[in-house]
Amino acid sequence: MQLTAKASLTNALLISICTPDFKGDEATESLAELARLVTTLGFKVVGTQSQKQSSTKKVNVLGLGKLAEIAHLTGNQGEVEDMEEVEDLSVGEQTDDVEFMVNSSDIPSDNLPFACADVVVFDCDLSPSQLRNVENQLGVEVFDRTGIIIEIFSRHARTKTAKLQVEIARLNYVAPRLRETSCGDKERQMGKGAGETTLELNRRAVRDQLAELKRELVSVQHEMKGRRTQRSELFCVALVGYTNAGKSSMMRAITGSDVEGENKLFATLDTTVRALFPITQPRILVSDTVGFIKKLPHDLVASFHSTLAEAQDASLLLYVVDASDPSFRAQLDVVHEVLDEVGVEDSKKLLVLNKSDQLSIEQQQALMEEFPNAMMTSARNPADVSKLHKYIVGIAQEEMIEEEIIVPYTANGIIGEIRSRMSVTKEEYENSHIKLTVRSNAIDLARLKKRMLSL
Repeated sequence: MQLTAKASLTNALLISICTPDFKGDEATESLAELARLVTTLGFKVVGTQSQKQSSTKKVNVLGLGKLAEIAHLTGNQGEVEDMEEVEDLSVGEQTDDVEFMVNSSDIPSDNLPFACADVVVFDCDLSPSQLRNVENQLGVEVFDRTGIIIEIFSRHARTKTAKLQVEIARLNYVAPRLRETSCGDKERQMGKGAGETTLELNRRAVRDQLAELKRELVSVQHEMKGRRTQRSELFCVALVGYTNAGKSSMMRAITGSDVEGENKLFATLDTTVRALFPITQPRILVSDTVGFIKKLPHDLVASFHSTLAEAQDASLLLYVVDASDPSFRAQLDVVHEVLDEVGVEDSKKLLVLNKSDQLSIEQQQALMEEFPNAMMTSARNPADVSKLHKYIVGIAQEEMIEEEIIVPYTANGIIGEIRSRMSVTKEEYENSHIKLTVRSNAIDLARLKKRMLSL
């Protein structure tokens, strides 16, 4: 299943299923985030609907009354039928309906007009049978949260690695949702014809495509690992955080680069590596990793392990949060969970409370009292950017070793290499040599000493 572009603006109705484990502020914030996700795809959110259920696993994910209500909003194009209210995993009784507003005055929930919605989007995952049932009952396209996120990733992937990873996740999502395309196919499947059905052929094609993509990804990841190995001798900083926390803006500020960044969820997916600016000796590399989100599809977490390897290899992690977002603490929990899942544990960390320009002085002071080891910044404030730059350089210096090197005047080219790869803190010129005091990492120093012995 893949979203199709339409000539006119697509109106989306958002649906939240509240369960005993998912309700209240958590459900409200998640629905507001779903609104931002579908807006990123270019949809217009015309309203929201919500219903309490004991579980999201029922064959009929919504009660008949709520289905009839939503069918009215989609133009009564389907057939709302009474189906047995059983659950895939457990049996539970439907509870009362409930409606609530997303945190935006632009998204109404009450008094929605007839046929106001072209598509319906659920803020949960739907099984293939649930998706099929709801589409038949409503008569419009229906999407779940995972489908929306995968579509955003598909549209925003730029590099070969990201495209391969996203396509694998998309095919894993699509495969169980493939359907028969004709009555003839169904008859053959029931034994009335010979040969494979179109559905079986499509499923085999997807399996073959997945196998080929995985082989290609292994090759590309091997190349990426080689590039990371080459960079491993340098001090590396990784920006990590929730999507739309301002990581790309921070990346531009501290590296002087033109890294893409928009006020949209997942504006950029591909890991970008640049040198810290102003340039230091040795150079310090900064990487901007993919943003995280609540309920990130497992296939996407798994497929982006190689992208997040930049965070695994980093000497310093900058946890960038949007301090102006009241829910940033919950978002930070999501970042911790994903990084734990990919094995990022021992690196040094700094919490960067970004977008401080959107906070009052009192709010900034309260946050610094709550997070005394954090750094309050705004990527738009040159003084804050300079402060962060100084902090990064200071941490990098702590890992460097200072040694005295004797370089004969006859050693052509070595002094130039030293200046390009190391920090020279002192120079003394003698009759036959130069005495340099340098600061560098252990690997570069060992390589230099070995070369000096061969002279």
